[in-house]
Amino acid sequence: MTAVKNRVKRAQGQLGGVLRMLEESRDVSDVVVQLKAVSRALDRAGFAIISADLRRQVAEGETLQPEDLDRLERWFLSLA
Repeated sequence: MTAVKNRVKRAQGQLGGVLRMLEESRDVSDVVVQLKAVSRALDRAGFAIISADLRRQVAEGETLQPEDLDRLERWFLSLA
């Protein structure tokens, strides 16, 4: 989870940069590029969290029930 925390902190810094860009009335295309980077970083953090949860369940020998798989699929698709 350390990598996920670092990714979120990086996205937080990027988002602060976006806010500064808006306050400075920077070019729209530059702002959009940075927003896209923030969005991608957060999506990747979400995928990593889902993956970590799945790995934990498997490592602990949990039997994945259909409702567990449905839940994981909903989380995954919500980020796609």
